[in-house]
Amino acid sequence: MAISTATTPLWEYRDIAFPLGTSREQVRQLLTRIAGTERWELQVAVEYPDGRQRARLRRKVYRVTRMS
Repeated sequence: MAISTATTPLWEYRDIAFPLGTSREQVRQLLTRIAGTERWELQVAVEYPDGRQRARLRRKVYRVTRMS
């Protein structure tokens, strides 16, 4: 499984590529666990004709500003 993370001013993105042979149920369980524990939400999920699966997750970036 390959994971990469990128950040924009408002959103943080995580791309996940699942190995061939990973079932939809396994993908669902993993994404549900990540969403519940790390506040990620599913932006897009793709299953290619050759069996590869990819998902892009995102979460809101909260900037804390120091108040003097």
